[in-house]
Amino acid sequence: MKRKWMLVAAMVLAVAMVVSLGLVGCKTTTTTTAAAETTAAAETTAAAETTAAAETTAAAAGGQSIKIVWAQWAPADYLQKLSEDFTKQTGIGVTVEQIPWETFVQKYNTEMIAKSDAWDIIIGDSQDIGTMATGGHYVDLTDWIKKNGVDKSMTAASMTAYAEYPKGSGKYYAVPVEGDALGWAYRKDLFEDPKNKEEFKKQFGYELGVPTEWMQLLDIAKFFHKPDKDFYGISIYGDNGYDSMVMFLEQEMWTFGGDIGNQATYQVEGILNSPQSIEGTENYRELFKYTPPAFNDAFYVKANDAFTGGKVPMTCNYFAFLPALANEATSPYAKDTGYFACPPHKAKDGKTYQASALGGQGASVVTYSKKQDLAMKWLEWFVKPETQMAWAKLGGYSCNVDVLKSKEFLDAAPYNPAFAVTLNIMRDFWSVPQYSDLLKTMSADFGPYIINGQGTAKEAADKCAADWTQIFKDAGYLQ
Repeated sequence: MKRKWMLVAAMVLAVAMVVSLGLVGCKTTTTTTAAAETTAAAETTAAAETTAAAETTAAAAGGQSIKIVWAQWAPADYLQKLSEDFTKQTGIGVTVEQIPWETFVQKYNTEMIAKSDAWDIIIGDSQDIGTMATGGHYVDLTDWIKKNGVDKSMTAASMTAYAEYPKGSGKYYAVPVEGDALGWAYRKDLFEDPKNKEEFKKQFGYELGVPTEWMQLLDIAKFFHKPDKDFYGISIYGDNGYDSMVMFLEQEMWTFGGDIGNQATYQVEGILNSPQSIEGTENYRELFKYTPPAFNDAFYVKANDAFTGGKVPMTCNYFAFLPALANEATSPYAKDTGYFACPPHKAKDGKTYQASALGGQGASVVTYSKKQDLAMKWLEWFVKPETQMAWAKLGGYSCNVDVLKSKEFLDAAPYNPAFAVTLNIMRDFWSVPQYSDLLKTMSADFGPYIINGQGTAKEAADKCAADWTQIFKDAGYLQ
């Protein structure tokens, strides 16, 4: 997830995912802050203990071992546990080293520039694959992926997002590991209440229910928005410090038939600021009007808190954080919570679009590793169908087509059916080496309009298109 934000949530997520999946938040602001401080301290210790235990296991396995680096969060713990079977089968020890999210990308970039062999596999950010591929830091896995049918066993969207660079080239540098994207949760008790259904139909002319069209989200938000009763229409991202607002914005653009640019030609003029993209931006602004007060810094924690605090009837968040809403220990509405994928939208061109902004990461073999042969053995084991099912049962978000279709997976957690749909409609931000500059610029250009209504959507889009064009010219992609 472009995901420097998971430090606070990982411990809550670990408990929530295990309880809610059975296989595989939160309260008041004061409580959340206190819990966050406790969690951060605990995580530092826990990650160190996990890494130490993994290294002990690897050493006990004998001379052969590999090191995998990932961010510090619950899925990394799951991967360490999963890899115990690999060690049993092959005798090759595996250590999953965890680095806090806020320094993770910077750390592995620094090590790669130094051509370090500290790790054999990096489970890196999807947006960073361009930097790593063009820098020669990742091994080209194209032939291996095609030979082993990985491009067919994983969803097409996940291969494009987590493995391919440049997009559309058919060149692969990673294997999808942790799929993730934006999804929705809603209060079934409120949506199914007879009085609410009657009043909603009288006001909007159709039945209140799970949205089957994107614009219904706006109607539902308007219907439930009652500030005088301290209840609001929707919980969505408002923070624009890094990528939170950008992820929701690009999702809106895609859904309304627009785009963030042509990733093959780097053209953004006439695309990022097209009427369709502008319309999607305007819809984001409209939705944001129905969020709770002071939501201009809202990201994954506030999105969940508004829902579990009984302030909103629906929320949008990454699937990685939805398990907390299904867990009675972290949500008083767990039994009454339903889930759905981002709905489609029939745009003005008559075509129907459906998209979700993705998160997640893929596993890449480090060019400077002296144990590439062992790393490849681990990848061969990881992509096997039985391993992918085991990964899903532990709590990992598999991108395997058959796993996502299986009854076992779909029945494992209430949000899994929506997740399975989402893994086929998710799309990604630019993965070029300049992605960080693009993120910062988009946040700065669109934020004032979306959050505060300053200026117009067209003005914001025109400015961002001009800024991005200059970035691509400076990079040599455009004349």
